[in-house]
Amino acid sequence: MPDAVLYSFRRCPYAMRARLALVVSGMICELREVRLSAKPEAMISASAKGTVPVLVLPTDTVIDQSIDIMRFALGQRDPERWLERDDNDLIARNDGAFKHHLDRYKYPERYDGNQQAHRDEGLMILRDLDDLLASSGQLSGNSRGLTDAAVFPFVRQFAAVDRAWFDTQDLPHLHTWLSGHLESRLFAAIMERAAPWTPGDAPVMLQGTEPDLL
Repeated sequence: MPDAVLYSFRRCPYAMRARLALVVSGMICELREVRLSAKPEAMISASAKGTVPVLVLPTDTVIDQSIDIMRFALGQRDPERWLERDDNDLIARNDGAFKHHLDRYKYPERYDGNQQAHRDEGLMILRDLDDLLASSGQLSGNSRGLTDAAVFPFVRQFAAVDRAWFDTQDLPHLHTWLSGHLESRLFAAIMERAAPWTPGDAPVMLQGTEPDLL
C-alpha cells in the first residue's frame, strides 16, 4: 500500500522539487499525473487551490505546498540529511524575486513589461548563486540538500528559455552545479513519463530507492 497519493505535473518546478524529496526520503507514493487543462475532481476536492503538487496521506491529511511536502517527507526519513541543508532565505528569494522575474522572462506575452529587463534581473540572482557555489559546490554545503532540490528546478527552467544565451553567461560554478543535477540518477528517476491519471487507472508508483543509487 502506498504511503500517500501525489498529484503532480511532470514539468512543473514545484512538483519536481516535491518529487525529489519524496524519492530521496524513500516514501512510496501513488503518482497521479495531472493534465492542467482537465484537473481531476479528486485533486480539486482534496485541495481547492487547484495547483500541483498535492500530497494526500492515508489519514486524508492534505499537504499542498511543495516546500511543506519536502519537509514532511524528509521528516519521515532523511538518509542524505537534506534537512541539515535547508536555507530559508535562499528558498524565499528563489520563490519570490527569482520566480517573479523568471515568469516575466519565460512568458512575456502574459505580462506587461520588458522581457530582457526581467532576464537581467534573474541573471543578477544567478550570479549571487554562482558566487555561493564557488566555495561549496552546493548551495548549503558540500553535498546536495533541500535547498538545492528546492531551487534547481527553477534555475533549470530559466536556463531552458534560451539555452544558447544561458550557456554563454559567465556562471562557471552554476553551470557545473546545474549540469550535475540534470545528469543525476535522482533527476532521471523523478522525470519518468506517466500518462495523465483518470479514476480507475492502474496505480503508477513514485518510489524511493537507496541513496547510492540516486
